[in-house]
Amino acid sequence: MEASESAIERLSQRELRNESGRVLRAVSEGRSFVLTNGGVPVGRLVPLDAPAPALPIARPARREGGWAALGIRRRVSGRGLAATLDDLRGERL
Repeated sequence: MEASESAIERLSQRELRNESGRVLRAVSEGRSFVLTNGGVPVGRLVPLDAPAPALPIARPARREGGWAALGIRRRVSGRGLAATLDDLRGERL
């Protein structure tokens, strides 16, 4: 656990189930809890206005490749779209 989690009160699944009213009142007053199941931390119960934990950036995003990198050349047809669609529709009949 981090140092910030050690100050947060631990709350077992059983305590949450049996004393949910008290716990929700405490959360509405600004207290936070680490939820445990069998002594193993499984989640946090924090007030809605609590700041979201900062996500560490492992590496900056880079844009590589894309469709242009595939080197696909477009085929240009002398026929219009309407003529091509008419041919395709005619094949279904």
